[in-house]
Amino acid sequence: MARLDLFGVWDSCDFGETNAMTFLTHLECGHCKKELEADRLWNLCPACEKPLLARYDLEAASKSLNRNAFGSREMTLWRYRELLPIRDSENMLSLGEGYTPIIKAERLAREFGTTNLFIKDESHNPTGSFKDRGLSVAVSRARELGATSLSIPTAGNAGGSMSAYSALAGLPAYVFMPEDVPKLFPAECRVYGAEVTLVDGLITDCGRVAREGVERFGRFDLSTLKEPYRLEGKKTMGYEIAEQMGWELPDAIIYPTGGGTGLVGMWKAFAEMESLGWIGPKRPRMVSVQMEGCAPIVKAFHEQREFAEPWEGAETVADGLRVPSAVGDFLILKALRESSGTAVAVSDPECLEAVELFGRTEGIFACPEGGAALAAYQRLSNDGWIREGETAVVFNTGSGLKYAHLWDKD
Repeated sequence: MARLDLFGVWDSCDFGETNAMTFLTHLECGHCKKELEADRLWNLCPACEKPLLARYDLEAASKSLNRNAFGSREMTLWRYRELLPIRDSENMLSLGEGYTPIIKAERLAREFGTTNLFIKDESHNPTGSFKDRGLSVAVSRARELGATSLSIPTAGNAGGSMSAYSALAGLPAYVFMPEDVPKLFPAECRVYGAEVTLVDGLITDCGRVAREGVERFGRFDLSTLKEPYRLEGKKTMGYEIAEQMGWELPDAIIYPTGGGTGLVGMWKAFAEMESLGWIGPKRPRMVSVQMEGCAPIVKAFHEQREFAEPWEGAETVADGLRVPSAVGDFLILKALRESSGTAVAVSDPECLEAVELFGRTEGIFACPEGGAALAAYQRLSNDGWIREGETAVVFNTGSGLKYAHLWDKD
């Protein structure tokens, strides 16, 4: 399908050094390890109802792919297409997502008395958030496998993203979001042609209502980690960090965590890259950042639990982090522990103050979730957990413009 890049319209992919569209082989349950065929629509593992992970023939890929060849490819996440699940290039849906800038934040670092602070700024994605990565790949794959309509529960950004890619795919989209989200979020979905249902409750309540339509009308459920391919789009953040930093991973990655797809995806990407021979065994220490008003992963991590208990009375200005229960909780916690990472909860005031600090030092209008990650970086630096001279990447996962009401003084 024709797409627009920064330099013009191009009609097909140049596959360069390999004729393989994808090295995808099968799916594997992230918990019980059951293997499933890849070329049919799946949600959770039928054996244990846990998330499914896409697996690739990395040995064959290592013989065909050269990490240095990506520089001549399009500046989207599809530059890594052989390690993504789409079989036919006609099903690749792109609005220009991915390959977002990684910025050395020198003025911001001086505020904290640190060095080697980098910002991965996901606000440059087409609908203004990192959700475009996962939904581009998930909607592409759902269409390829024959889905006829799509459904998603969302705190906001994922709904807008799914609606945009569903429009590109020509598929009906059904979005379920809390009724108290900023008005811009449902408006955006409707502009893209989606049917929006506002639910009295949290994203978990939206998921319950959405399931009724999935079961009754046969819509395909694109909930976080309840299908295998949003994770594949999100993992490209890990590939990009490695490529943009000269194939040397940072010492720490600070990531705001709601459903946790991005954190789990990056951890998966690092393992894949080592198998490909592109990086060594060094891994960043992964940091999961949540809000004091909704911190199930933080609580479970510090209590040394395998799974997180649902958070009661979740409340925070960071809508994307108001996720009381994550289906991939055990995968998030596993990545934190395997990386010798940690989990941090910050307050709403800390988060909003950090957004303003982003703005006045680096000219970035970050979303509250990005502000939370920066606040966590400040705390970890002050505490010495991030040591002098260590390299850290802080994620800003979206544009603060969608949350402008939080700074409306009129």
